[in-house]
Amino acid sequence: MSTLTTTLDTTLDPVTVEIIRNALTSSAADMNATLIRSAYSPIIYEGGDCVVALLDTEHRVLGQSAGLPLFLGNLETCSLAVEELHGREVWQEDDIWILNDSYLGGTHLNDVTIFAPVFVDGELAGFAATRAHWMDMGSKDVGGSMDSIDIFQEGFRMGPVKLVEAGTETSVVDLIRTNVRFPYQTIGDMNAMIAALRMGTIRMQELVERYGTDTLNAARDEIFRQTEEIERETVRGIPDGVYEAEGVLDNDGINLNQTIPIKLKVTVAGDSIDFDVTESADQTRGPVNCGIAQAVSALRVGYKLLVSPDSNSNGGSFRPLSTQVRSGSVLGAVAPAPCQWYFSHLGLLIDLVSKAMSTAMPDRVSSASHGDSMIITTAGFDPDAGRNFVTMEATLGGWGAWNGTDGESAMINNVNGSLKDLPIEMLETRYPFRINEYSIRPNSGGPGQWRGGNGVTREYEFLTDCVVGLWFERSETPAWGLFGGSDAQGPEVVINPGREDEFHTLKANARPVKAGDIVRLSVGGGGGFGDVSKRSRDDIEYDILNGYITEEFAVSHYGYTK
Repeated sequence: MSTLTTTLDTTLDPVTVEIIRNALTSSAADMNATLIRSAYSPIIYEGGDCVVALLDTEHRVLGQSAGLPLFLGNLETCSLAVEELHGREVWQEDDIWILNDSYLGGTHLNDVTIFAPVFVDGELAGFAATRAHWMDMGSKDVGGSMDSIDIFQEGFRMGPVKLVEAGTETSVVDLIRTNVRFPYQTIGDMNAMIAALRMGTIRMQELVERYGTDTLNAARDEIFRQTEEIERETVRGIPDGVYEAEGVLDNDGINLNQTIPIKLKVTVAGDSIDFDVTESADQTRGPVNCGIAQAVSALRVGYKLLVSPDSNSNGGSFRPLSTQVRSGSVLGAVAPAPCQWYFSHLGLLIDLVSKAMSTAMPDRVSSASHGDSMIITTAGFDPDAGRNFVTMEATLGGWGAWNGTDGESAMINNVNGSLKDLPIEMLETRYPFRINEYSIRPNSGGPGQWRGGNGVTREYEFLTDCVVGLWFERSETPAWGLFGGSDAQGPEVVINPGREDEFHTLKANARPVKAGDIVRLSVGGGGGFGDVSKRSRDDIEYDILNGYITEEFAVSHYGYTK
C-alpha cells in the first residue's frame, strides 16, 4: 500500500496531535537554519532577512519559521498564484518555482520567493516555500532606489516561472545571473534557498512515512480547529463596535512636502473582526506602495499581537479576521507603481491596530513603536578589497510601553521580528567604513507611567568615496503615547555634523560621500503609556542613573527634583 494513504490510527489522541504540531514547527526551523547557514549574503546569514514555511496541498500553513512577521501568512499566496494561473496539474515532481512580482507577493523585487511541490510516492503531499532578501536585483541604483517612480526602475521582475524543471535548472538561472550586479553572491543565496526546500521536503516526507496521510490530515484539521477556537474566543471578548485610527507617512520620497494618510477602521461583531483600510491614500508616485497580499500580512500581524501572540501561526489562524483593501491604493498597488520601500506604511498600520483597539483592549495594547526599518544603504568600490560592494541595514529604535512595563530600547521594528542588526565587527571587516558610535539615544522614548523604549544613535565614517541611500520615516507621525503617555522623539539623520557642509535629511538616493565624511543616524523611540505624573521616583532615578534619560529631561517632563 502507498505510504501516502497509510493510516496508523483512525482515532487521534491529543499526544499525537501535539507531536505532529511540534514536528511541523521544528521542520520549518530546520529549513530556516539550513538557509541561514548556507547563505552567501550577510543580510541573510547575519541579519536573518528570510522566512520559510511548509504548506499543505491546499496552500495552508502547516509550519512557519519565526523570521519576519511581515510575511505572516503570505508565502502561500505565491504557490496559490501558480495554481490559479496554470491549474492543479501544473505541479510536477522535482520542479522548483520562483517569484518576486511585487503585485503578487506584495513586497519589493528584492524579496524573492522560491517554492516547490512535495511529493511522496508520486502523490502531492504539500509545498515547501522560502523567501529571502537578495541584495541587488538590477535596479537603476545598486541595491535599490529611494526615488524610483515605476516598477521597471526597481530591477528584474520574475514569475511565477520555473527555476528548476524535472531536476534540471532552466534558463531562468542564466537570466538572473546576467541581470544582477553581484551574480556570485546572488546565485549562492538562491542555492541556499533551494537547500532549505530540500530540507523541508525531507522533513515532510518523513512525517508522511511515519504517520500516513490520513493521520497527518486529521492532526492538521485538529490543530487548525483549536487555533480557530482560541482566536474566536478572544475576539468574542472584545466589545462589539467600530474602532478607528489614522496616521500619516512623511512622504513618498518624490513629493517631499506631501504626507500620505493611512486610515484603519475595525469592526467587531461577535466572534468576527474586520479590518478596513480602503480609505487610505491612493498609490503614490514614489516607492512606498505594496501589493494587497502584503497589506493583508501586516493586518494579520496587528491582529495576532492582540488576539493570539503566544501561538504559532497555521492554517487555522486568522479565520475570524476579514480584510478590506482597495486596489489602486497605497496598500493595494497595481502596475506600474514602484514598491521598493513597501514596508513604511505597514509598520504604521500595525501600530494603528493597537491604537484603534486601545479603548476596547486596554490591557493588551501597547503604545506606538518607532515603526520603520530606518534603512541605510552604501555602495561603491572598495580599493583595499579590490571589489564592488553594497550593504543594506535596518537601524534599531524604541518600542512602545504597555500596561505595567516600559518599552524595550534598541529593537528592530515590529514589521521585521527576528531580523537582526548587522554586527559592527563584520561591517568594519567587510566594508570600507568605521562605526564611530553605536549607543542608546537618551530621551528619545516617550514619557509616561511606563516609559517608551529609546532608539539608538549610529555613526558611520567612510574610508573611501561611495554613495549612501537613506530611508527614514515617521517624523510626521512619531510614536504616540496612550492613556496619558507622551509621544516619542522622531528620527534624525545628519551628514557631517558640526562641519560647514552639515546637512540634515531623512531620505536620500545614491548621495555621494567622500572619504572622511560622517553620516550620523538617530532613531526615534516608543511612546509612553499611562499618566506621566504617576511614574515612580525610583523609576525616574533608575532611568537617570542608567542613561535612558538625562536629569534635565526628568525635570522638564516628570517634574523631578533632587
